Amino acid sequence: MARTHTPSPTYAPSPTYAPSPIHAPSPTCTPNPTHTRRLTSTLTPRLLATTLTAAALATALATTPATAASSPKGHDVSSHQKSVNWSNAKAKGATFVYVKATESTTYRNPYFSQQYDGARKAGIIRGAYHFALPNKSSGTSQAGYFVAHGGGWKADGWTLPPALDIETNPYDKKHPCYSLSKTGMVNWIKAFSAEVNRRTGRRPVIYTTTQWWKTCTGNSGAFASTHPLWIARHGSATAGALPAGWSYWTFWQYANSGSLPGDQNLFNGSMTQLRKFARGY
Repeated sequence: MARTHTPSPTYAPSPTYAPSPIHAPSPTCTPNPTHTRRLTSTLTPRLLATTLTAAALATALATTPATAASSPKGHDVSSHQKSVNWSNAKAKGATFVYVKATESTTYRNPYFSQQYDGARKAGIIRGAYHFALPNKSSGTSQAGYFVAHGGGWKADGWTLPPALDIETNPYDKKHPCYSLSKTGMVNWIKAFSAEVNRRTGRRPVIYTTTQWWKTCTGNSGAFASTHPLWIARHGSATAGALPAGWSYWTFWQYANSGSLPGDQNLFNGSMTQLRKFARGY
């Protein structure tokens, strides 16, 4: 998810959100330099960021967030975690994981099968995510590539909806919004979502930061009613202000390291709700 790429001096993410060192693009797939996440009404969320005091949640996050907050704990991984010891992750409390599948239309995570299938065999609910490069090809093209290479979904209670990781441009610090206008970015995301929905029957979870969303989409509220939000905010007692339209987060990436491999996440609900979410209702 959040990359190692130093933020652009013209686009500085919130100081509470530091790019993660574990999700830099794989050295085995360097892009060509010349081209180089909805809870339904039956899943009433327990709004952790509002039902817990800041002090209480800060204490929880300093120890074991999921246990202290009574929320399912999970993580996300990419090729940088390589072959994950899934039984160990399960023993440490992992209940769900998102696995990077693809980037643009040129990269596939070489560890995807070990990570995605291994998590399921260990009894962990898993899903796949795509890292968007909107300046390289259309949302429709990237969605098709993603679904064809692991970004599917089935209503088995073990598969999370496909997720779109859309954040600051890691390859061009001067163009954090991939040289797209705000309207262009919104239309790109809409095209990606429509194709994922056409192919899988689910709208994608959207992973982003509030500041990037404001800067690059104009704080569009076009997706909140139909797309679950996966918010990234590190080192904070709460997930903070959310992008326009979303009144709660479904997933919160609260740290880039911890007891589980990769980034650390919480699900905003119970285990029963998490399984319902994975089943699609």
